[in-house]
Amino acid sequence: MYLILIAMSSDKPEPTKAELDILTILWKHGPSTVRFVHDQLNTFKEVNYTTTLKQMQLMAEKGMLSRDESSMKHVYAAVEAEHKTKSLLLDRFVDHLYGGSASNLVMQLLDNKKASKAELDEIRAVLDQLEKGNS
Repeated sequence: MYLILIAMSSDKPEPTKAELDILTILWKHGPSTVRFVHDQLNTFKEVNYTTTLKQMQLMAEKGMLSRDESSMKHVYAAVEAEHKTKSLLLDRFVDHLYGGSASNLVMQLLDNKKASKAELDEIRAVLDQLEKGNS
């Protein structure tokens, strides 16, 4: 089995929207062929197969994807875990748009989106746990 894996560097640029679309599919479905990813992409936007192929090849070169070349169909997988990538992107977003203030982000979000009672109960539970940890 021959596996090409390029480690992601901490100074790697954040994924573009198109790259995030591909990563989201791989996080949801696991290692997949270009054809599968392409078919999934086309359920919500029109993309040429060659564009999907080239994008995934570039992502492998950047270290975002690993590529298993052990069979005729190359299988790609996300290198970084979904949670790790989302945490990094969220941290950058909060730092850039909210001056690093999580409370400003949460207040804006709750002001913009109607949270259900269940969601508010979950938020209260998380806040209670955070307060217990800070005591």
